[in-house]
Amino acid sequence: MKALIFAAGLGERMRPLTDTTPKPLLQAGGKPLIAWHLERLAAIGVHEVVVNISWLAARFPATLGDGSAFGLRIHWSHEGEVPLETGGGMWHARGLLGDAPFIALNGDIWTDYDIARLPREPAGDAHLVLVDNPGHNPRGDFSLRPDGRVDSDGDDGRLTFAGIGVYRPRLLQDWRSAVGDAPGAGDTPPRFRLAPVLRAAMRRGAVTGERHAGAWTDVGTPQRLEELDRRLAGGGSAGTRGD
Repeated sequence: MKALIFAAGLGERMRPLTDTTPKPLLQAGGKPLIAWHLERLAAIGVHEVVVNISWLAARFPATLGDGSAFGLRIHWSHEGEVPLETGGGMWHARGLLGDAPFIALNGDIWTDYDIARLPREPAGDAHLVLVDNPGHNPRGDFSLRPDGRVDSDGDDGRLTFAGIGVYRPRLLQDWRSAVGDAPGAGDTPPRFRLAPVLRAAMRRGAVTGERHAGAWTDVGTPQRLEELDRRLAGGGSAGTRGD
């Protein structure tokens, strides 16, 4: 099984830290954020990881090498000067990911979620990990039904997408109708967010999910990074819930 790590973002909310260092390479607990993912992927037997890059792209291979230090091989999906968003980034990397289901992780999160729990063969087109809503996303993203399906509608029991999932390549087959005339969708290569594609799949009943009740942090501000680093350095759970 292969994995994709989203690492192409500009990290604008993290400046000035990201003026010289891409956000996934910022350190927490003595290592780059992305290194936590690479170590955990290798531990469950993932041998090939695709990393999409754009902002300060040369810093990634200079820091991480070819992946052999982590016990895997890294393939770089370079998106150019303008990041392609999550959907466009996944679409752009499809040739490197192949035809089988793959894991995808946001490069700017930290969690104690056991990725070995992820299904190798999702029941539908995607399987998402959801967490309780952090302070910066109080309304959540999606609803988790009792039968395990994920729904984009409804206001009750909404949870936040953790940036962790398993996807089948066929999820992107009809991406154009899902994103419509969104800015960047007509570019070459196309630039679009994954959320509209997921919502279209949810309407087909093709997305399942699970709730993770443990530690999870969306490292979206320098303050969250500092708090995460402090907790990890102190041997704590780093369970900041993104606040």
